[in-house]
Amino acid sequence: MKNEIPEIYIKALNPGYTIDGVSNVGEMIEIGRKDSGAPILLAGLTVGYTNSSGKETVLVEFPENSYFAGEKILLRLASSPEHELAAVNYTKTLAFKAGPLVLKRGEEVIDSVCWDGSEGCAVAFKSSSPTVLVRNMETGEFEHVAEYLPEYDATNYVVEEVKEDEGYGAAASQCKGLKFSEVLSYYDDSQAEQFVEFYNTAAEQILLDGCALKYKNKTYSLSGIMKPEGYFARYLTDFSITKNPTNANTLELVDVNGEVVDKLTYPNGQRKGTSWALIGYDEKGEPFWRTTFAPTPGEPNNYQEYRTCEAGKVINEATGNCVKVTVVEPKTCPAGQYLNPLTGRCRKIEVATAKTCKEGYVLNEETGRCRKVVENEGANYSLVKEVYNESSSFVGLNLVIGVVVAGIIYIICEFRREIGKLLRKVFRRVR
Repeated sequence: MKNEIPEIYIKALNPGYTIDGVSNVGEMIEIGRKDSGAPILLAGLTVGYTNSSGKETVLVEFPENSYFAGEKILLRLASSPEHELAAVNYTKTLAFKAGPLVLKRGEEVIDSVCWDGSEGCAVAFKSSSPTVLVRNMETGEFEHVAEYLPEYDATNYVVEEVKEDEGYGAAASQCKGLKFSEVLSYYDDSQAEQFVEFYNTAAEQILLDGCALKYKNKTYSLSGIMKPEGYFARYLTDFSITKNPTNANTLELVDVNGEVVDKLTYPNGQRKGTSWALIGYDEKGEPFWRTTFAPTPGEPNNYQEYRTCEAGKVINEATGNCVKVTVVEPKTCPAGQYLNPLTGRCRKIEVATAKTCKEGYVLNEETGRCRKVVENEGANYSLVKEVYNESSSFVGLNLVIGVVVAGIIYIICEFRREIGKLLRKVFRRVR
């Protein structure tokens, strides 16, 4: 059964390949239309993309004054070598296994395609075998094609000139409200990876036509429309900036009159995989910039102080380098030994055996010595009656009485005169 193809549809796509050392070769999205008659207004039409991690991104948002005037519109990645052969450039590269790629008008989904091999999706691309995913107009299904040449005709996509009374104003046409927000100079494989990003601080969209990027006394034009509080990354495919300058390097944003709207200075110390980004503002409202390991062209900036390490490695904060994770296994001792926590060495387990005594002896637990067992059996000893003798008690008592009597006699003899005088006085008083 043939799948219904909408009036405006996704015709073909290519995630781009690395060929002869050049990356993103062939990356593109081709949009088609059934009726090649009168131009179709593209206002509100967007091309969205969901990557393999499930993150959704709007790749292209067609401006209010744009029209589909032919049969096909060719979109290309801005860092692709063929980026100039396109009606519109986008900045987020497509993955080999992802999707869906969605064509929407407002919130209405007009067309979509996915290529992750799941049910209802095409199979994923292979880096070893370059192909283009092309719609079969007979069945409506997408198929991988080895040979496919996308068509580019500049007349198929028309953007009408914007007048001041249509909502942009003179200030917008002079780039007022634009600020530098990020720059990536230290590229990996190709200088086409370099980009300069702008942020629209205005509450209205800004027409970039007439604005220019100035570097070393040369100007390079900008084009397109930036939505309010939106980001725009200008890839430097037609010129390059110093990868890692010895001294600070300066870029300028100039308006149609050549007046400087904003300046960006990036310092020495740029490194692979980093960008120089506006992270925020201090208490006085002054901007502060930092080197980040998470470049975000065309999106809000994200500060990442250290690089992302591969599995099995962690960041060394002292050097900023990734180091291998060393797992210290606890030391184990062989059977019959134990680990001394003070020395970290294994020692032999000493097993204390109980002392045994020879036959006829027992162990005294208090002294640890063996003593002879004395057996007391009633048959070996006769019972001897012990008679209690009370005579010793009487002898003791008589001895005490004798001592008392002798004491009394001694006192009488010693104090006889005093006792005699005392008795005579007593007798006189009695008489």
